[in-house]
Amino acid sequence: MKGAVIAGAGSGAGKTSIATGIMSSLSKRMKVQPYKVGPDFIDPMYHTVASGRASRNLDTYMVPGDGIRGIVGSSSAGADICIVEGVRGLYEGLSGVSDRCSTAEAAKILGFPVILVIDARSLTRSAAAMINGFIAFDPGVDIRGVILNNVSGEQHEGKLREAVKRYCPGVEIVGMVRRHPECGLKNRHLGLKTVDRTSEEEVRGLEAMADDIDMDVFLGICESCEAQFPGGSPYTGHSAGAKAAVPMDDAYCFYYRENLECLEAAGFRIEYFSPLAGDPLPDADMYYLGGGYPELYADRISENRDFLEGLRSASDNGTIVFGECGGLMTLCKTIVTKDGTSHKMAGIFDADAVMCGRHGPKYVEAVSADANPLFSGTVRGHEFHYSELKLRSRPEYGFRMARGTGISGGFDGLCARNSLGEYMHQNALSAEDWCKTIVEKIE
Repeated sequence: MKGAVIAGAGSGAGKTSIATGIMSSLSKRMKVQPYKVGPDFIDPMYHTVASGRASRNLDTYMVPGDGIRGIVGSSSAGADICIVEGVRGLYEGLSGVSDRCSTAEAAKILGFPVILVIDARSLTRSAAAMINGFIAFDPGVDIRGVILNNVSGEQHEGKLREAVKRYCPGVEIVGMVRRHPECGLKNRHLGLKTVDRTSEEEVRGLEAMADDIDMDVFLGICESCEAQFPGGSPYTGHSAGAKAAVPMDDAYCFYYRENLECLEAAGFRIEYFSPLAGDPLPDADMYYLGGGYPELYADRISENRDFLEGLRSASDNGTIVFGECGGLMTLCKTIVTKDGTSHKMAGIFDADAVMCGRHGPKYVEAVSADANPLFSGTVRGHEFHYSELKLRSRPEYGFRMARGTGISGGFDGLCARNSLGEYMHQNALSAEDWCKTIVEKIE
């Protein structure tokens, strides 16, 4: 498979905008399969709009070993090229002395060449020094080209070309991206804003940045690689013959694609619906509420009593109800927004979700407790939220945190009957058979 990793010299170098613009431009003439290194929900949304194919996370903490090769192998079927956007700087990972969980580690596992994005604002010869430093730092990382961003004009471009040619032999200049103040992706408190109709226009607008990329050089680097990946499904199959209802809108939009595909491989038919649009709760054998921004739409969610009362009734009857982060907040008695307003929620758990300061982002590893109704063994994921739970009574927890914070005191996962609500976002491929207990409950 042909492909490349677009990595940044650091956060803010412009790799997301540039990678998304390249994906959008190339998707007009070939099938582009996008990826994002690390735990991120929003960047993949933009990739998906840009390419027309579902973007995947490649995270070597949540999917250890060479498991990300299986993700690429199964998801790139029918694609012409894979484009991987890195996370933070190329070499940033879990520690300051290892490439563990870095973009560099992912590039080496995948065997893809790296194209480095550097913010060249006010730089000339220093840009060449940075390129050489990145190349020398780890010879195992195949840095093949560079994209210089925020180039101010022809004079600046000329000096940069001269410096790279003189001091960085063998490194191709893939692009000189001029400053595009009209381009860029809007931010929200958790990062980039989620994708909506106006976001599609933003994504298409990023093609202006791709106009400054030499696509022949870019594709030449991609085509120099012929990485081989395993085929077939990475999931354990089951025959549940059941239905899972999954809300999907701006309030509930943070799902690892692997989790949904794992449910499908286990024999679940997924029905998507929108509580924000006023959709009633579908009849289902399982309800899976992901994260998102329920606090921004708490008034509209609280007005959809069919949704909330249906969840409470389903839980009382022993139906599986599973909520992650924003989903957990919805399963509590109330969400208390920053202005102090309390919005009534499903009330499955005897707690209030109160907006406060930032928690995370942080990798987590959790070990299932006996009370856990849905999962057994150890799972991995990440946590990132701006709320805390105020518990009204002594809770029963489903997980002990081996790494991470959870809800309180090193525990996560409120339990009630066959309902589970947790702050962590699990990744299904962190466990050998993620759906095993869920399928057993259904059967």
